[in-house]
Amino acid sequence: MKRSKLGSIDRIELMQTYVRIVESGSLSAAANQLGTSQPTVSRRLQSLENLLGSKLILRTTHAMKLTDDGERCYQHAKTLIDGWNALEDDVNNAKDEPVGTLRVRAPHAFGQDQLIVPLVDYLNRYNSMSVEWMLNDHSPDFINDGIDCAIHVGELTDPSMVAVLLAEIPRIVVASPQLLRQFPEIQQVQDLTVLPWIALSTFYRTKVMLQSDREHDLYQLTISPKLSTDSLYAMRHALLSGLGAGVTSAWVVNDDIASGALVHLLPQWHATPLPVYLIYPYASYYPARLRTFLDIIRDAMPTLVGTRPPSTMS
Repeated sequence: MKRSKLGSIDRIELMQTYVRIVESGSLSAAANQLGTSQPTVSRRLQSLENLLGSKLILRTTHAMKLTDDGERCYQHAKTLIDGWNALEDDVNNAKDEPVGTLRVRAPHAFGQDQLIVPLVDYLNRYNSMSVEWMLNDHSPDFINDGIDCAIHVGELTDPSMVAVLLAEIPRIVVASPQLLRQFPEIQQVQDLTVLPWIALSTFYRTKVMLQSDREHDLYQLTISPKLSTDSLYAMRHALLSGLGAGVTSAWVVNDDIASGALVHLLPQWHATPLPVYLIYPYASYYPARLRTFLDIIRDAMPTLVGTRPPSTMS
């Protein structure tokens, strides 16, 4: 293909495709994220290479490597695309009205319940927006999953992300009345060791730190769980069945405690609250759809049932 025949090619689309290939690691992954076919992505890559007159990517059956020109092209393409996105936002949305699709990853249980309220508020407020709401309790992979931001519960493990602290989730110790009838009365924190236990493996497995509200004493509870699960809902049902005691997010079991189906053990003791963050990759430009979502979720999160303002802000 000669340079004179490339006048009608959308150069922005070629660069966007190239950036997606590099960041996703393969043509097939890029095609999946762009909602197109692998042959189409391959043709766009070839068109960009022809346009620039240089080989950008060296491919083998099992690997892909950028050439020196390919690395320079990637850096320039990222800068140009950020500038183009900023231009589109500025011209098309003079009032900073977000448009398009926001891709958000949220924790499974929290994303089905508490977070629906601010999500609906966001969509009702911005009629031109749509959201892909993906529920997953694992650490987000922003590039391979093609997501814009993630709501993360718990301590951060990736310091390379922008992290906005939104709220914290209290955690309490609970058990069913039928389980407690089988053991001596729980009067002090050391008595908890006699109970069978259920562990929420996302946050603790064999040890959990408890803190006293009154004297700020700490007690490390060591357990041998009969059941370990990464699901808050599975844990709740196991607690209700009388299988064991557990430390869980208060919002999950508040109704069960009110009805008497579960007992809040030693209310003066609690596990360390879980921080809630909105995280997203560093960039030189953030689109209106992300900025407005951050504004809504930051205001709403500390007011949701089962959350409270983080202690660092109180």
